[in-house]
Amino acid sequence: MHAVATLRRTLALLFAWCLAAACARAIDLLPLSQVRPGEEGVVMTVFQGTRPEPFRVRVTGVLENALGPGKSLIICELTDPRVQNMGAAAGMSGSPLYIGGKLAGALSYQIQHFETVHFAGFTPAQDLDEVKATLPAGTGSASPAPVASASGTFLPVKPVFSFGGLSPQVEALVASRFSELGLALGAPAGGGAPTPAVSRPAELQPGSPISAALCVGDITLGATGTVSIVDGNHVVAFGHPMMGIGATDMPFCSADILTILPSTMSSFKLANIGGVIGTLQEDRLSGVAGVIGPVPDLIDVAVEVHPVSGPDRTLHFRVVRNQALSPMIIASGALQGLLGSNDASMSEGFRLDARIDYAGRRPFPMHFLYPGTQAFVMGLREFAGQLATLLFNPYEKVFPKSIQLRIAALGEDPVAVVDRFQLSRSVARPGETVVASVSWRDYQGAVHRAEIPFRADPAWAGKSLDVVLMSGSSLDELTGHGGVMMASQFRSFDAYLAALSGDRRPDGAYLAVVERTSLFRDQGVTTPDLPGSLERIARDADAARFQRVEAYSSLFERHLIPGKLAFVSLSRPLRVSD
Repeated sequence: MHAVATLRRTLALLFAWCLAAACARAIDLLPLSQVRPGEEGVVMTVFQGTRPEPFRVRVTGVLENALGPGKSLIICELTDPRVQNMGAAAGMSGSPLYIGGKLAGALSYQIQHFETVHFAGFTPAQDLDEVKATLPAGTGSASPAPVASASGTFLPVKPVFSFGGLSPQVEALVASRFSELGLALGAPAGGGAPTPAVSRPAELQPGSPISAALCVGDITLGATGTVSIVDGNHVVAFGHPMMGIGATDMPFCSADILTILPSTMSSFKLANIGGVIGTLQEDRLSGVAGVIGPVPDLIDVAVEVHPVSGPDRTLHFRVVRNQALSPMIIASGALQGLLGSNDASMSEGFRLDARIDYAGRRPFPMHFLYPGTQAFVMGLREFAGQLATLLFNPYEKVFPKSIQLRIAALGEDPVAVVDRFQLSRSVARPGETVVASVSWRDYQGAVHRAEIPFRADPAWAGKSLDVVLMSGSSLDELTGHGGVMMASQFRSFDAYLAALSGDRRPDGAYLAVVERTSLFRDQGVTTPDLPGSLERIARDADAARFQRVEAYSSLFERHLIPGKLAFVSLSRPLRVSD
C-alpha cells in the first residue's frame, strides 16, 4: 500500500510538472461560463523550495460580481488534506487553478478566518489575462493606495510584506509607520547581502514563487506570492492588487520557500527573497504583471556608521523610486545602522549628514544633530518627511541616483542650556557698538560664555528692532524661509532645490538683529520692502509665483555654540536713535 501511495504521488507530481510546463508555453483559458460546481481542479504552488506541487480543490460555484460589476470569484473547497488543515496561506496568492487542463483562475481570496472547512476565492483567468494585456506599461511612481481588507468576508490572501536585514527591535519601531502608508509588515523574511543584487532571470513557471520588492540589498523589503501566468518574458502573479497603484516600476525577485507556517487565523509562507530578475510594471485589481529580464532603475543608498570605538560599518541597499515609501525605507535603514550592533555609543548623541546626488546637478546636502537614538526614533517621521521633500518633484521626471547617510557618534551629549542672554544697552546711537552676552552650560554643567559685539548700522536709525537668540530652524521660520512651500511657487526643480538649500545650520544657535517687515517672495527668494508698483506688476503676471508675506528681515546674524543642540528662543528689544 505504501508503494502504491508513493507511486500515485510521483505520478501526480509528474503530471503537474508537465501541466505547468505546457501552460508556460501555451495558455489555454477556461471561460468562466464553463466553470461548473462539483468539478475537480488542481492548484499549483510551492510548499518548500522552488518547485511547484499540486493540491486538489473542488469547485463550489461562481460568486457573481463578488468584487464589483463584472468581477466575479470562483469559490472552491480546498479538499487536499495538506491544505484543508491550514487554509489558503499568504504567499499562495496567484497560485494557478487548472480544470480539465485549462487555466481557470488564480487563488486570491480567503473566505473567512477560523473556518471549520476551508474554502478560497479564485480570480477568473480572463481577469488575469486582462492584467497581462496592460503590458508593456510606462514607468510610474504613484504613491500607494492602501488595499483595505474587505468589510465583508472576502480577504485578499495578501503577499506578506516582510523585512530582511532589520533587527526585530527596528522592525517593531517602524511597523506602525509603514502601516500608515498602507503596508502591513508580516512574517520575517530572509534576503540581503549574501544574495546578488541582480540575478540571472529565473526559469519561472505557473506556481513558482516570486517576490515584488521595494528594497533590495543588505536590507530587503518585499512581498512574496505566486506566478499565475508565464507568457514569454511576461508574467502575471498574485491574483489581486499588491498596493493598487497602477503603473509602477519595482523589482521582481526570485524567492525560495522555506516552509508554510500553519495557523487557524492566517497561515503564511516563510520565504527568502533572492536577487532581482525583472520589473513589476502593473499593479491592478486582478493581479500584478511585469517582465522578466529588464530591471528597474532604483536609488542606491549607503548608510555609513562611525562609532566612538569599534569598526566602522556600512549598509548598502537600493530602493524603489517612490515619494511615499522610499523615505521611510531609507529612514529604517538609518535606524538599523544605529541600533543594529552591540555598540551603544550613539545613545550619547550623533551627527547625521546626508548627501543626495542627482544626475547632472550639484549634490544636495542635509545635516541633522540628535541627542541620542531615542530622539531619532521620536523624530523618524520628521526625518522621512525631510527626505520626501527631495523626492517630490512636480517639475521633472527626476529622482536621486544615490543617497548617502553618514552617521558619526559624538561621544558626549550635545545638549546645551542657555543661562543668560543680555545686551550691553537697549538704546544705541547710529555707529555705536552693542555687546550681546551669552552664557550656557553643557550636559556636565560646565559654563561657557561668549560676547558678540556688533555695530548699530546708521541705516537702522529711528528703528525699533529685536535682537534674538534662537535655533536655525526657528530663525528660518521667523524670516519667512521655513514652513510649507507650495509647488505653484516655483517654476523649475532647480529653483525648488535652491529654496530648500537655504536652511540655516541645525546645530547651535543664531544671534540675529531682526526687523519686522513685508517680504516679497519669488520662488523662495525674499526681498524686503519691494516698491508697490513693481509688486503689482509681478503679481498680475503670476500671483502663485510672486507672494507677499509678513515676516522679519535679518539685518545681522552670527552663529554660536557650534556642535551643540541649544533649545532656545529669546528676544531683547533694541532701539536705534535718530
